[in-house]
Formats: sequence, C-alpha cells, structure tokens
Amino acid sequence: MLLQLEHSHLPAYACPAGGPVKEPKFPYPPHGAWLLWFLLTTLSLPCMARAAVFRVGVVGPWSCDPLFAKALPKVAAQLAVDRVNRDLALSLGSTFEYVLLDEDCRTSLALKSFLGYYTRASAFLGPFNPGYCDAASLLAKNWNKALFSWGCVNYELDNAWRYPTFNQIFPSPILVLVKLAQHFHWANMAVVASAEEMWVDTATKVADSLRSRGFPVRMVLATSNDPESMRHTLVKVRKMKELRMVILCMHSVLIGGVTQKLLLEMALDMRLTEGSLVFVPYDTMLYSLPYRKVDYQALHSNSKLTRAYDAVLTITMDSEENSFYHAYQEAVNTKQIPAHIRPDQVSPLFGSIYTSILFIANAMQSVRDSRTWLSGANLAQHSKNIVFQGFSQRVRTNGSGMVLVDFVVLDTDGLSWELHPTHKVEMETNMIRYLGRPIHFPGGTQPKADSSCWFTQGSLCSRGVDPVLLLKVIMYAFLVIFLSTGLGYCIRRRINKIRIVKGQNKILLTLEDVTFINPSLSNMKLSTEDSKTGDGSRRTSDMDANLKSPLTTASCITPATYENSNVVIFEGDWAWLKRLPTGNFGAITPKTGDVFELMKDLRHENINPFLGFFHDCGVFAIVTEFCSRGSLEDLLHNQDVKLDWMFKSSLLLDLIKGVRYLHHRSLCHGRLKSRNCVVDGRFVLKITDYGYNDIVEAQRLPHAEPSPEDLLWTAPEILRGPCPSQNGTQKGDVYSFSIIVQEVVLRSPPFFMLSLSPDEIVQRVRKPPPLCRPIVTADHAPMECIELVKQCWNEQPEKRPDFNEIFEQFRNINKGKKTNIIDSMLRMLEQYSSNLEDLICERTEELELEKQKTEKLLTQMLPPSVAQTLKLGSTVQPEHFDSVSLYFSDIVGFTTISANSEPIEVVDLLNDLYTLFDAIIGNHDVYKVETIGDAYMVGSGLPVPNGNRHAAEIANMSLDILSAVGTFKMRHMPEVPVRIRIGLHSGPCVAGVVGLTMPRYCLFGDTVTTASRMESTGLPYRIHISLSTAKILRELNEGYKTELRKRTEQKGKGGEETYWLVGKEGFTKPLPVPPEVKSGPEMERDFKLLLQKAVRRLSAVRRVARVPIVDVVDENFAIHHH
Repeated sequence: MLLQLEHSHLPAYACPAGGPVKEPKFPYPPHGAWLLWFLLTTLSLPCMARAAVFRVGVVGPWSCDPLFAKALPKVAAQLAVDRVNRDLALSLGSTFEYVLLDEDCRTSLALKSFLGYYTRASAFLGPFNPGYCDAASLLAKNWNKALFSWGCVNYELDNAWRYPTFNQIFPSPILVLVKLAQHFHWANMAVVASAEEMWVDTATKVADSLRSRGFPVRMVLATSNDPESMRHTLVKVRKMKELRMVILCMHSVLIGGVTQKLLLEMALDMRLTEGSLVFVPYDTMLYSLPYRKVDYQALHSNSKLTRAYDAVLTITMDSEENSFYHAYQEAVNTKQIPAHIRPDQVSPLFGSIYTSILFIANAMQSVRDSRTWLSGANLAQHSKNIVFQGFSQRVRTNGSGMVLVDFVVLDTDGLSWELHPTHKVEMETNMIRYLGRPIHFPGGTQPKADSSCWFTQGSLCSRGVDPVLLLKVIMYAFLVIFLSTGLGYCIRRRINKIRIVKGQNKILLTLEDVTFINPSLSNMKLSTEDSKTGDGSRRTSDMDANLKSPLTTASCITPATYENSNVVIFEGDWAWLKRLPTGNFGAITPKTGDVFELMKDLRHENINPFLGFFHDCGVFAIVTEFCSRGSLEDLLHNQDVKLDWMFKSSLLLDLIKGVRYLHHRSLCHGRLKSRNCVVDGRFVLKITDYGYNDIVEAQRLPHAEPSPEDLLWTAPEILRGPCPSQNGTQKGDVYSFSIIVQEVVLRSPPFFMLSLSPDEIVQRVRKPPPLCRPIVTADHAPMECIELVKQCWNEQPEKRPDFNEIFEQFRNINKGKKTNIIDSMLRMLEQYSSNLEDLICERTEELELEKQKTEKLLTQMLPPSVAQTLKLGSTVQPEHFDSVSLYFSDIVGFTTISANSEPIEVVDLLNDLYTLFDAIIGNHDVYKVETIGDAYMVGSGLPVPNGNRHAAEIANMSLDILSAVGTFKMRHMPEVPVRIRIGLHSGPCVAGVVGLTMPRYCLFGDTVTTASRMESTGLPYRIHISLSTAKILRELNEGYKTELRKRTEQKGKGGEETYWLVGKEGFTKPLPVPPEVKSGPEMERDFKLLLQKAVRRLSAVRRVARVPIVDVVDENFAIHHH
C-alpha cells in the first residue's frame, strides 16, 4: 500500500513520499541523457498530474452501541481532517480524508466486516474490540496498511516483527493498571464485564495481558443488567480471598453506563464497597474525562451511587489545563461544531478520535520528511519524536515511538459529586507522582497490600502455602514426571523393537523376506533344516564369498550385473546388499535400532532408500534399492556413455543435494566416495552406504583396516586420527566431495595425474608440506568450478564451505539453469534432429486431443463424477436418492417392423430416433441411463440431485420427445408412423456401477419397476404418469395438464389411479394425436396392413424382395383396457 488513489482507472505508479521524481541534470546532455530525462519525467507524470487521496478508516461500534455513538465520530473525524488539510505545516502531498467503518458488537461479525474494508481505506484507526485485534493486525500486515488502535490491549501485539504495521496510539491501559498495582501493592485482581460479547472479549484480553506480566488475575466474570445475574457475579467476587482490585470492563457510569451503575449499587448493598476492594473502570483510560469543576449528573441525582462510587478509583488521560468540555466549547464558538450539541451530551471519546487522526497525519508527515515509501510498515514505524496539539492535551512521542500522555487518578469523598486528582501516572518517568490529596477509602483504610514477591522479579509466591510442603509437592511432581518419562521410554523401546522385527515395515530381514538371484543361495531357503549339519557351515562360507562387493576393484565393475549374488529380490523389486564385517555381530542393541530407525526415515530423491537389514546364516548386510547403472565410478569408466559438462554438472548437483540433506539431518556420511554414489536408470545419482560407520560402532564390531585405495577420498585431518575408517565429519564430507568432482570432471581415478601409488598419495596428504592435491585445469571445467573445488579441499577444515554454500555457488556456475540429465540428453538429441521439439509438441497435442476424446467418450457413457472416480482407480459406492423421476419409452410394433426390415435398416431407425432423443435431452436437467433395443430410459434428480425439479424436467422432456416423434419418419418406411408410448414415475432409488468389464451405471429399486410398468401399460402417443409424479407436478404449480385415467392394474400392486400428461401452459409445440383405442386384434390388423403397403413399396424400390413379410404379433399390441 503506497496511497489509495481516487482515480482507480489510472495506473497506480508508486511515487516516493517526498514527491515526484527529480529530473537529473547533466552538464552536456547527450542523446541518452535526454532519453533518460524523458523517461523519468514520464514516470513521474501520474504522481504529479493527479491528486492522491489518503483515507483513514475510523473503525468502531458506532451503530450497535448508543454510548459509542455519543462520541460523534463523524463530527470528530471531520473536524480533525479539516484541520489537517488546513494546516500549512502538514505537507502530505495528498488529500487527507476519512471514512466511518462500522464494527459489530459481536466479535465474529466484526472480523467478517473488517475483511471487506480492504479497499475502503489507506490506513485504519481501530478496532476498539481487542477480541480480533491480532487477526486485524495480521490482515493489515498482509494488506501492507497501517493499523492505529487505542483499544487493542493484546500482549501479542508487542511483537513488532510479527505485526510491523500495528501501532498503539495512546499508552496501553494495561501499563497504567500495572503501575497502579505496583504502587499500591495490589496483585490479586478480578475482571468483571458486561454481557455484550465485545466487552467480554475485552475483559479476556485484559486478563491475559495482566497474567502475561505475572499478576494473578483470579477470574473473568460477565454480568447482565438482570439483578440475579449481578448478585451471582458479586457473590463469586466476595468468595475470592485476598482480592484487592476489580477491573470493570463496561461503559462508565459517568458517561451513562447503566450496567456499571446497577453493579455498584448492588455492591453497596452487599457491603463490598467498605474498603476491602477497589473498583477501577477500564473504559475511562481510553479518553480524557473532564474533572475540574465538573458535577456529574449521575452522581448528583443518586446519593446511593455517590456512596458506592467512593470505592471507585477513576483513571483517565490528563488533559492539563484545557479540559474536554473547554476544548469542545471552543470548537463550538469557532463554528467548527454544531452549536445545538451540548458538551455534556458528548462522550469524551470524541477527543480521542480527533487526536488519533492528527497522530496519523503527523506520522505521514514524518514518513514524507524521511523521503521513504508511504507503506503500512513505514507509517507505523515513523511515529517517533512527534509533537502536536491534540484535542485537549499536547501529545508527544519519544524516540521509541511511545506516546507520552500522562494519566491521572481521580477519587471522590463519598459525599460530593466532584472528582479530585490524587496521583498522576507519568509515562515519561515511568512513575506515579502524589498530587497532595490522599485517596478517600471507605472505612478509612485502603485494601491490604499483597506480598512483595508479586512485584519482585525472579521471586516465587506460594500464596501462604508452607514452603517445605510446596518443595515436597514439586519434588513428587518431578518424580512422577521422571517415572512417567522412563516408563514411556521403555514402552517406546519395546514398540520400536516389535516394529523392527514384525509387520509390513519391519527392518530386520531374513531368507524368508528376500530371494537371492544366485541359484545356490536361492536354494538355501529350501534346505534350512540342514543348517545344523556341517553342510550348513559350508553354505554359509559360500554365501560369504558370494557377497563380496562388486565395487571392490575396477576390473569387476559392470553396470547391471544381475547375476551377481549381491542382488536380491525384495517385495518384488531388485535390491542390493552391502555386507558388514562378520565377526560376532550379536543381538541388535537399542542404539543400533535407533540407527535403523533414523536410516529408515531418510527420504530424498538423491538418497538411496534403506530397505532393511539382512541377518541370517551368519551374513549381515544393509539392504538398499538396486540402481541399474551401477556406481558413479562404473558410469565414469564406461566409455560408451558420452558425458558433456551439463551431464557432469547434473550428477554433481545430485550429489550436493544428497549430502546437504544428510547434513541438514545432523548426519555425516564418513565414507563418501564415487563407489558409494549409485546411478539409477533415469541417470539420477543417489548416495548410499550412509549409516555404515554408525551401525558398526553401535554393535561394537571390529573396523576393517581400509586399503590405501579406499583412503584417497579421506580428509587429511581424519587421516591423522587414530582410526581413519571410523571417524567422519561434515567438513570431511566436503573434502571427499572435492575428490569426487575431480573424478567426474576428468573421468579418471583420484590423483591419477600424479603418477604415484595410493600409499604414497595417502602419506603425502597426511603429512604436508608440500600440499598434495589433484590437478584440474580450466580445459575440463569452468574456472568457477575449479575455484570451488580448491575451497573444498582446503587444508584447514574451518575454511571449507558447507554444502549450503556449495549448492548456491554451484548453481551460479550454471547461471541458474536447470542441470538435469533429461535436459542434457534432449540437447544432445537436438543435434541429430532439429525438428524434435516440434515433433514432440505435435505428438503432445495429438495425445492431449486423444485424451480429451477419451474423457469425453467416458463422460458420455458414465456420469462425470463416476468416471472421475473410476479413473482414480477407486471403487464407486452405491448412492441412495430419496426422490427421482424416471422415464421409459418404447416403439409400438417394433418387433413387427424389425421382422420386415433388414438389420441395417433397424440400426438406422434406432440411430435416427435416439439421436433425435439425445439432442432433446440436452436441453433438460436429465441423465440418459441406457437403451435396450427400442427401450429408452432417462432419469432426473440423479446423479446430481435437483430438489423436486426432477418431475418437471422429465415431464418437459417427455412433451418435447412426443412432439418430435409426431413428425419423425423412418427412412425405409416413411409411411409407417413411429408410435411411442411413454411412462413416468417418481420415487426413491439406488444408483451404482455394476461390473468390472464394461461397467454400467445402473438404477435399482421399485421405482424403476413401476416406471417400466407405466410405459408397458400405456398407449401410443401417450405419456402415462403415476400418482406420485402427478402430485409433484401439481405441487410445482407450473401449469401441467393431466387427465385422470381409469384405475390401472399394476402387477404386484393391484389397481392404482394413473394419469395422462397431455400438455402444459405455454407449451406450443404440436403433439401427435393418439390413435383410437381399439382391441388388440383390430389394432394388429390395421398396423399389419399399413406395414404390408410399406413392404410392397420397399420391394419395388429394391426390385428384389429380400425382406419377406412375417406374421409376427408384437407383444406391444397387448393393449390394456380398463
């Protein structure tokens, strides 16, 4: 948010708060300088050519709370805005405006309204309700708009980093209450609020803030104006022992608060105002209450309230010599405020609104003076060292942005109606100053002081409990916690142990879990009974020999050596065994189990997953995924694979990502070398052999003495240690990475250019000088890569970069380009086929087109939701529908027509007719279920329910179909009319997908049977509907015309009243005239004569009659007469 511009149709260019961009000056302007001058001038035009508007949104409960409305927020805001726009000292560079934004008294609705205020204001003054201050502050942060508040007391808002756009205009009432409590040593408090949600939330936040500062706020109570509710609340207050102060979160009785008046009067009756308690109003700390020579009518006219108010300490902002009433009257005299409103009719909150708007304007001026952007954060932060005249007091802030407005403590003597100042709370000195007049406490004594431990930092208050007893309780509590923790630890150990050896995700594997590719090892599972004999030890020795690593020497390295005995099948996939030193492995220790769990939890695309630990027949090996392309050393030695720099950098970047992931998990590899980096079939490099040293150390196995060839990747500081094969550090991994880089860049073994034996190289690396390192020239890699390698093999470990730095530097080497193998291979392929990209795009478009066709075809066969479920491989659950309408129709005489037509003609007839039907149902909210022969089935209200509209949709569709069939002609028998009969019924049904092969969306239930019977008992060119459908159509009252048919016999149901649907008001399409109802034989004879004429015509057309006339009586002629 920079400025909210009034003309939103113009581009919102961001201008500096100090004004338009200044034009640069050149001593000799060349053409480029004139162009730069032109561009800068053009960019500054939107900021100069139009006036920006800065609008302050004044948020408060102006509508739902009459006493807030008495603050006249509109008058106060307008008065302040007029002063800002007139003040020549405020050069804001924009028009300053305000807008009143209403805040509901219910917190949830208030927050909902605030969400809609984003576009209505440039900054916000409010909210008053602390219940959603934190949410409003986060929204303001997201909108980058400043939020200035006088009502937010949430202690969380003190976090300027989390809420950078929030600013507290006046000192928080919590600070004032804390100073008052510390001065009089009143620690035990309670908070009582009126029943409105806004005040209850305020009380809750006040209590939370006081508790966060160590004060024992005993209870938060809410009360209504009902006497029973107030009595119940005050009884709870009286039961609280050692209570000193009650904070009243409600409207002050001095400005018309009814709840506080009734509460204080009842407290007087219950003798709670006799000196043991002090009542402190909360809302008076939000404004400057006039008190000099002011008689408050509420006290003047009620002696009982006057006596009760003697137990009240009123705290308000000090207005110095110019009180609120005096300042208000001056504004009336200068005609800035309407004269018909008296000062005593206005809430002093008027002055707070006025002063707050001026505060925002001065903060804007501070931002403008600093020539920074007018953002929400900057506006909130540039509120330091501001001095201006508020409505009734002078306001100034210190260097930290805290407003230095003093507060005054007011008291009455229980007899008069005036408030007298007794103490002043000075925010600058952080002290309370006595003003010479003592507080008049009822009964002559003030409430007892609480223990000083509440006010001494680092002290522990026991509330009168015996310290020895308290210490014993704490010790017992610690003992219980310790025992519970130990028991939980033992249980977790037991669960982990069970999980390691059992279940689908078990870690310890045996011959029951894996199958060796080597035939001799595969047979071991079948002959485990012989393990006790001498042959068993021999097989164990053979297996030990077969488990030798294929990565031992370069001569035995061949990619994808499936026949090697280190390859096994685990859970249907290939896996690789990394053998550990045999020795006396013993039982799995808890520490080893933790190592297994840690290795199992490692998940990264560049970490070869740990599948389990094989231990059987004296063989102990780590089981990991098998990568078909072997190790990185294999790949580098395979001269058939061409590796350009992009290919190499992709492999190295995978290596960096994998090691960085290990280091982020606070692990180090310790054995990093090209032999422990494997490459899968997609040329993705994965790190393996991690955790090897940890397992050996956890099981206390003897470390095998590494050969000089294995130590070529080991860092010099580790070589100088007592056991190079055992120790490993993250900085040592960095050194090992640099040696691997040399291997990849040069495609050669480590240090091969030195022409020294491995033992000599290790000795020189261990004991410099001279420094022994590989030689890599710029001919093989970018210079930045060579410099990075030199940093990584630095003799001093602390000067080596970590893998986060290595990752960033390596990305910069490739200019931020993606360095994966697929991209590299595609670029290599482009060298052989220049049109490969176009071909891929073309094939992709074809594939997408075919995919769309397939999806379209699938959605035509099944409902979209069902089709989507089937595509995801899920099971479609049957769904029950409470009310649907079903349509059935068939062709009268279809069997006779089929018998006298060729098969292709029958297919053409049905295709033409159903294409017509399909076009019609597309205009209605219906779903075509299926067609079987001449039967056509449609439903409405499924698979997507549509309320009770299903009957109307089916009825409208039926009328359209019947109208279209009236003019439909068969291509091969145009003179034979196609007469259909339609049946409709409404009721419940169940829908689901049946079958796995060619699944169909089918309907089940009595509704389907009844709808079919309505069709079969119908008449040609008639729409036969059931009583349930007729009732729904009548309820819809859309003008459907029905005729009662005589009772129709339904199979299994007896006689039922049914109806003919004959039309609808507004339906103007012609409907075919139903034929005269005749007996079955007569209708059969007429149709047969008509069909014979058509057949003779066809015979003449075909010249050779190929379709004989067949005497077939269609079952559809069995007309039911009732």
